[in-house]
Amino acid sequence: MSSFLSSDSADSRDAADSPDSPDSPDSPDSAFSLNGAELRTARLLLRPWTDGELTAVLDGTPQPHWAADFPADGDRVIAGFTAQNPDARGVYGQRQILERDGGRVVGAIGLFWPPREGSLEFGYGIVLSRRGRGYATEAARAMAAFACTAPGVHTVCADVELSNPASGRVLEKAGLVRWSSDDRLARYRLTAPEPAAG
Repeated sequence: MSSFLSSDSADSRDAADSPDSPDSPDSPDSAFSLNGAELRTARLLLRPWTDGELTAVLDGTPQPHWAADFPADGDRVIAGFTAQNPDARGVYGQRQILERDGGRVVGAIGLFWPPREGSLEFGYGIVLSRRGRGYATEAARAMAAFACTAPGVHTVCADVELSNPASGRVLEKAGLVRWSSDDRLARYRLTAPEPAAG
């Protein structure tokens, strides 16, 4: 399964340095904490999908706590993938992105477990109405850091279509580096530092 870093994952406003951008000195801290299976950042909650949320997305039944434009196409794809793959339901699987202030579901992010040769792929998407707030970078930074804590994982990676450079900028701001590309995709990765000898 490839990453879902599509045109609905980022735009140039999300990658820009604005007061709401996590790279701005006035922005909230983007570190994460783990509360049970939920990842928390300064402004977001990355929560595993529930059966009810998966069913609602797949059946097209809007929920009152969803942003008006959730789910986007990528969210529907990920809901289907998550419903069909038990590994996607685990701690190192797929999650919804919620605003901590108000609890609105505004996108999805997740890891594609299991890792391959120590590398774990991830993808994300933020709905159009919430772009330009730095949410994509904040969520990607937290997910990449969390992925590097998974057993046997030393690298987290994501592929971005060359037609979506804003998503590449989001990944770079989240700490990943572009390490290769072809005529269609740019590949990004973050490798965890080696543990100190001691």
